[in-house]
Amino acid sequence: MRKLIASTFVSLDGIMQAPGGPEEDPTGGFAFGGWMAGYGDESMNISAAGFDGKDRELVLGRRTYQIFEAYRPYQPEDHPIAKTLNAAKKHVASRSLMELHWNNSACFTAMSSRQSSLSRPKQASICRS
Repeated sequence: MRKLIASTFVSLDGIMQAPGGPEEDPTGGFAFGGWMAGYGDESMNISAAGFDGKDRELVLGRRTYQIFEAYRPYQPEDHPIAKTLNAAKKHVASRSLMELHWNNSACFTAMSSRQSSLSRPKQASICRS
């Protein structure tokens, strides 16, 4: 079994959000988007340093996939973060996406909710590529 490593941005009081701007995700009336922008420094880019996308895979939800897919593929080839994300294999979980256009993207498969954890898992496609 492979290891899944979660890389997140989270505040001390448990707010988990990407380092985007204030308008990035106002879901549920959340008014503090972009909260970490003032705390960023050069060390934040270390997370992308040394990764060439080889053997790197991402698990993305629909919303994150759509945000990334609208921006990353169109960045210069030498942009370190875009280079990593564009080369990585992307597993996408969504009930509403009908097509995936970003290279190396595939539908995430999950156990049917009707399956018991003791029974053999039945794989069900969540989205179509």
